[in-house]
Amino acid sequence: MKLESFWQATAPQFRGAATGALPATASVVVIGGGFTGVSAALNLARSGIDVVLLESGDIMSQASARNGGHCNTGVSQNFASLVASQGLEQASRFYRAFDGAVSYVEQLVREEQIDCDFRLCGKLKLASKATHFPGLRSAWQLMRDTVDPEIELISKDEIRREVGSDAFHGGLLQKRGGQMHMGKFGVGLAEAAARSGAKIFPHHAVTGLTRLDGYRHRVTTAKGEIVADKVLMATGVSNEGPFPWFQRRIVPVGSFIVVTEPLGDALLSQVLPKDRTYVTSLNIGNYFRTTADRRLVFGGRARFAVSNPTSDSRSGEVLRAAMTALFPQLGQARIDYCWGGMVDMTADRLPRAGEHDGVFYSLGYSGHGTQMSTWMGRVMADVLAEKSNDNPWQREAWPALPGYHGKPWFLPLAGLYYKAKDRLS
Repeated sequence: MKLESFWQATAPQFRGAATGALPATASVVVIGGGFTGVSAALNLARSGIDVVLLESGDIMSQASARNGGHCNTGVSQNFASLVASQGLEQASRFYRAFDGAVSYVEQLVREEQIDCDFRLCGKLKLASKATHFPGLRSAWQLMRDTVDPEIELISKDEIRREVGSDAFHGGLLQKRGGQMHMGKFGVGLAEAAARSGAKIFPHHAVTGLTRLDGYRHRVTTAKGEIVADKVLMATGVSNEGPFPWFQRRIVPVGSFIVVTEPLGDALLSQVLPKDRTYVTSLNIGNYFRTTADRRLVFGGRARFAVSNPTSDSRSGEVLRAAMTALFPQLGQARIDYCWGGMVDMTADRLPRAGEHDGVFYSLGYSGHGTQMSTWMGRVMADVLAEKSNDNPWQREAWPALPGYHGKPWFLPLAGLYYKAKDRLS
């Protein structure tokens, strides 16, 4: 079992990195080389804007290439709960933003001819308990009448046509869900940005950020300084670097994933007949899908802990047990890859994007960032270029979390809380 991301291990090498020293100035400096940052750099470069991207490690080395590989419509919250907290108009705007983001990823793959196994296959949310199915039915009725007329409710009697397990009590099918190879997409996106003129500097961790005037900042790295007319923060978790304001608002939460050996068409057709993306309805649940070479990718919040080799390995055993409990047919399947990554979680599990103290930002995708981060790169590029300010995640206030300064000391307590909610639900 390799303790590394399958997406990173099987992606091509990024060859578009800039060479030589940092330039003295740039119109825009983007901090972070994941989907948000690279998408922003691509769109800024397409507009003829001088853009430099700084990444502390390799391009696509964090959440953008360490996730479960889903590219789905739908927000991270239950839609009915979102309507209750935000109102129907705003909740509908958020939902349609995610749907449009999936379309944008599909468009980019086609325009830039990125070979990343992208396909629309539908997302199926599975009721892990009988008591969860009425909630799915209510969501189906509300969403069908407002934002998604094609959504489908699947009863317990019919669920076996979708998934080869007796563990589920029905499901909710959103037909616009998709999937792709995250590493191949990320590298392809970065190569497209470099071709368009973006200067991409891996291994340039930002160590200082000093406001000069207006939006202008001096950005310091261990390999030199650059003065930017504008700065975009696209760092995800942000728990390293000189970003204390963001670190009080983003909580890093570990998510863990295993990938099996190639299983063959016959076995996978038995386990997942419709070959979609899947997520269970528990708070500490699981998500899974197949790959183009016929493996099963199976992940979840296996443990409320940070990601490191020891934690990843322990979490891998938890995930193996969960996988075989749901699918006894896979009891003999070998696990080839196991890894973890940090999700940039906000208090309300919704993204945040805007400007603070002269720094533009788009962060906090809360485990649903594949499509939205790529789309928000384009949105923020338009904001920076002063073309548009159509930003669905710009809100008036983003309060800090009380008692939190960047180290998530409360994660074990959160884990106990959500386990209790799952037991009582």
